[in-house]
Amino acid sequence: MGHWFDQNILEPGKLPLLLALAAFVLTFAITRVITRMIRAGKGPFRNITPGGVHVHHVVPGVVLSVIGGFGAVASGRQGVTAGVCAVIFGMGAGLVLDEFALILHLDDVYWTEEGRQSVEVVVLTAALVLLVLAGFSPLGVNELSSDQQQGRLGVILTLVVNFCFVLIALFKGKARLAVVGTLVPFVALIGAIRLARPTSMWAKRFYRNRHRARARAVLRAYHHDVRWVGPRRRFQDLIGGAPDRVPAPGRKS
Repeated sequence: MGHWFDQNILEPGKLPLLLALAAFVLTFAITRVITRMIRAGKGPFRNITPGGVHVHHVVPGVVLSVIGGFGAVASGRQGVTAGVCAVIFGMGAGLVLDEFALILHLDDVYWTEEGRQSVEVVVLTAALVLLVLAGFSPLGVNELSSDQQQGRLGVILTLVVNFCFVLIALFKGKARLAVVGTLVPFVALIGAIRLARPTSMWAKRFYRNRHRARARAVLRAYHHDVRWVGPRRRFQDLIGGAPDRVPAPGRKS
């Protein structure tokens, strides 16, 4: 285990990244526990409201991210300072992305349906960092070997082709596959060759006069959402807590 850690984490200089990921996940988990306790009115924690202004935890998150980010750039990839800055940055990123939905909507949607986007972004971010730690990277984690240096043209062509697949997947509304596809070669190809989401830019542009393709896209999206929306929401609720229930129109809460 020690040899594996030295060879795959210490030697490539990925220890700060590992520390940042650990701080990121731990900070997010602790933050969600505290916010759920505040929501339930349990424990000693309360919202911070100096002067009647609710200070969201995205504010200290931004401060920590700035300090950790600039400190990491200044300290390099080795040494104790790099590790400390990585932990500070990971903590800040965890606080910021925990309120990603607030930044996106410019509204306090933490416990609403839109607030699920924060949990989804945090999970996706953690997964991408894990892939980088495992060695997946569009430009390579370590230096190129002699064989790879001789075949740089092939590497460049592979990157360009994969980038095209990523763009097509994005235009087709396959954001998750596109993001993962930036690190894992040709994963975005799955999103590029499949039917576009009916609300995507690709569907609006190319399915406008193709009624059969548009109908198939709507049907495929419906079956996909029916199959996966339930498990995805239960997973998000398990991690971040269930959003507030909105009473139906005309029904008293």
